[in-house]
Amino acid sequence: MARATFDRRRLLGGAAGLAAAVAAPGLATPGLAQCRAGTLYLTIDTGWGREAEMIAAALARHGVKATLFLANEPDFRGGTTLGPGWAAFWRARAAEGHAFASHTWRHWYFAGDPAPDRVRYASRRGEGAETLDQAGLCAELARPIEALRQVAPEARVLPLWRAPGGRVTANARAMAAACGLRHQGWSANGFLGDELDSTASPNARLLAQGLSRIRDGEVLLMHWGVRSRKEPFGQVFEALLEGLLQKGFCFATLPERGI
Repeated sequence: MARATFDRRRLLGGAAGLAAAVAAPGLATPGLAQCRAGTLYLTIDTGWGREAEMIAAALARHGVKATLFLANEPDFRGGTTLGPGWAAFWRARAAEGHAFASHTWRHWYFAGDPAPDRVRYASRRGEGAETLDQAGLCAELARPIEALRQVAPEARVLPLWRAPGGRVTANARAMAAACGLRHQGWSANGFLGDELDSTASPNARLLAQGLSRIRDGEVLLMHWGVRSRKEPFGQVFEALLEGLLQKGFCFATLPERGI
């Protein structure tokens, strides 16, 4: 139990940081009176970063706050998404009031539970695989938040995490809970499709699907750019945002308990 408490403090930046998160006005309450269509929770995973500035500018223009899940992934510039070249970007997002959570450091996949209190963690890019124990998993989840704190110490961090690809095992879920973190997925209608092949799922189709399917309470998933997609989803992101706002939806960052 002592280890779990220690790791939770590392992830959230201490008790003072947690208290600030609770008090922060950006944690909007679902069902505000002016949100006639309901409340949506936009989450953005790190991805390749190609459309990051475009997406961030659209969010700022419309005053929309999102929950940003951080991992240190390869980026379109040849670096990594939590490297020095991204410090100003993350600092700006923290200043705008977005919330943050862990998406693991290496963005490997949880591939099985080989033993009690152990989880297999493997790269899809052939970088290797290992079996994580409790301390190893806590460290893997803490590291992206520690990197964020180096450039934006005031950032609001939630006690949530998301497994790469949403692939989470029973052990990974339980072990992360012992670190003080709850796993956060997304809703079926909230999958915006920016990971799909753009020939089979062009932007026009994804835009129409998003505007027709999304309902109150959805947790939306997208990225700051996906390398494999030839037609950047960021090109229609603002149109989606505007359409949802016109329908009467409000946006809020995820609550600490998750959804």
